[in-house]
Amino acid sequence: MSKLFTPLQIKGLSLKNRIGMSPMCMYCAGEDGLATDWHFVHYSTRAVGGVGLILQEATAVEKRGRITANDLGLWDDNQIAPLKHIVDFVHSVECKIGVQLGHAGRKCEVEGKHIVAPSAMHWSDSYPVPEELTMAEIQKIVQAFAEAGKRAVKAGFDALEIHAAHGYLIHEFLSPLSNKRTDKYGGGIENRVRFLREVLEAVRSNVPEDMPIFMRVSATDYVEGGLDIDETIAIVNMVKDLVDVVDCSSGGLLSPRIDLYPGYQIGFAEAVKRETGVATAAVGLITSPEMAEEIIGNQRADLVLLGRVLLRQPYWPLYAAHFLKADVGYPKQYERGRYQ
Repeated sequence: MSKLFTPLQIKGLSLKNRIGMSPMCMYCAGEDGLATDWHFVHYSTRAVGGVGLILQEATAVEKRGRITANDLGLWDDNQIAPLKHIVDFVHSVECKIGVQLGHAGRKCEVEGKHIVAPSAMHWSDSYPVPEELTMAEIQKIVQAFAEAGKRAVKAGFDALEIHAAHGYLIHEFLSPLSNKRTDKYGGGIENRVRFLREVLEAVRSNVPEDMPIFMRVSATDYVEGGLDIDETIAIVNMVKDLVDVVDCSSGGLLSPRIDLYPGYQIGFAEAVKRETGVATAAVGLITSPEMAEEIIGNQRADLVLLGRVLLRQPYWPLYAAHFLKADVGYPKQYERGRYQ
C-alpha cells in the first residue's frame, strides 16, 4: 500500500492523500483583489487532477499587504463570493482547499502604497525604504489577519495558512537581520516572535476550533546572523499550541546564493517534525513519485506540497498513483483515460 495515498486527519480536516498543492501566486487579479476565471480554472484543474489539498496562493489581508497589484485579497467582503465559487467546485470533486493569508511588508511592489516593516530597512536598492510600524499600526495588521480569517470561513475554506516566510512581514519580524526594533517586538527571540503569536492568536479566536492552522516558515535565511534551523525549531516550539502543520520552506529575506537540488528543503521538515512534534509539510523540487513516497514512508514529513511540477503536470497525482500501484478514484468523465 502506497504511503503517499494514505488518508490524513488534521483536526476537522480529512485528506484523501498526502499530496498538496503549494501556494503559488498567479499575478492575475485586478486592483480589487478579486479572483478571476483564471483562478477558477487553475485551482479546479488541480483538484480534478487528484491532489488531496490545495493551498491557495498568498492572499493579502490589506491592500498594502499585496506583493504585486495583481494579487488576491481578503481585506474586503466583496472578495468572498468569487473565492467561494472556487471552493465549492473544489469540494465537489472530493478535494480540500485552504488559503494562505499574508502581508508583503517591505516587499510590497504596488506603486503608491505606504510600505511598512518592523524596521526602516529596504529589501534591496530597487525597493523603497519602508516606514517602521508603530505599535498601533501593528495591532491594526493583527486585526486585519483576524478579519481575513473570518472571511475565509465564510468562503468555505477548510484550512488557513499564515505566511511567515520568504521575507514578507511576519518573517521580517522574526529575523534579526530585518528586525532592529528596541521595543517589545524586537531584540531577543521572545520579542521577535510576539507579532507572529499575536497574529496566530487573533486568527485562531476567529475561526472554528476544528479548522487547522498551517504556518509557512523559512527555516533558514542562508545568511550568517539570520534565522537557522535551530532558531526556527525554537520559534515553532513557542507557537506550537496554535499551529497544526508547519510548512517548511527557506530563504527570501535577502538574496543569497542558494544551492538548489531535488528535495533540498526536506531536511528542514524532518528536523521540525522530530524536534517539535508538530506535523510538517515538505516542499522544494519534489517532482518524482519515488521521492514523495520516500518522504511520507520514512515519516520525514506528513504532507508533500508540490509547486512547479503541478504547473507542468496538473494530473501528477493520477500518474503517481499508477506508478506506485495505488488504487484511486478517477473523475467519471476521465475514466477512459485511466492509466493501464
